[in-house]
Amino acid sequence: MVFDLASVRAQSPGRRIEWYPSVDSTMTEAGRLAAEGAPSGTVVGADEQTAGVGRHGRSWHSELGSGLYVSVILRRQFPPATLPVVTLALGLATREAILTATGLACDLRWPNDLLLQSKKCAGILTVLESSNQRPAIIAGIGINVYHSFFPAELSAIATSLRIESGCIHSRERLLVELLTSIDRYCDRLETEGRASILDAFARASSYVSGRRVAVDQDGSELRGTTAGLNESGFLILRGDDGASRLIVSGGVRPCS
Repeated sequence: MVFDLASVRAQSPGRRIEWYPSVDSTMTEAGRLAAEGAPSGTVVGADEQTAGVGRHGRSWHSELGSGLYVSVILRRQFPPATLPVVTLALGLATREAILTATGLACDLRWPNDLLLQSKKCAGILTVLESSNQRPAIIAGIGINVYHSFFPAELSAIATSLRIESGCIHSRERLLVELLTSIDRYCDRLETEGRASILDAFARASSYVSGRRVAVDQDGSELRGTTAGLNESGFLILRGDDGASRLIVSGGVRPCS
């Protein structure tokens, strides 16, 4: 389906929105614009990414015309140490946008995945762009919208809004709701601080506390039960050996 950029721009007055039929990565293009001084709130989107990027350099499946693939430049009063909590705030914003636009309530898997029926439907990547005197956070968000199926290697772990609802949802409405929610949660982080976001994320996620998980850590695997978030937004894991560990990064998945 052709993306109606004029409609989105009309509903987002004053916001710079760049849209491409195809691009290697919206993150790359947004980083370039940020380095040139593009204002906060600038959006880069595409119908297709040929080299979409997820966390830890993993690829993001970006089927032509089937998803919402955007990166947003954020110039906010966030110190660099707040970046992990910004990721959580963006997860909450994406969850709210999907719920408002589709009625589907996503689970949040720390730190950056949104799930429906335990399968990933959306993901978030945040990086700090500091190549000029106006540092910015680049927030990349991918949502599986129209996909009716996935390649065999992804079908067990990925899903889409269409698969889960049986309906075709508007990418345009999703983007408008997403931008509104991002502004709301960034404002909340600035005015109320990290604790407000951490509390909201913990209440919206089944993974933050009391969940048996396995965590990939540099080729090894840790198993234990989640025990909340620390003040920086990192996951606390109570290992099977009884020791508590702070999970700063790594893939988290449920286990028995």
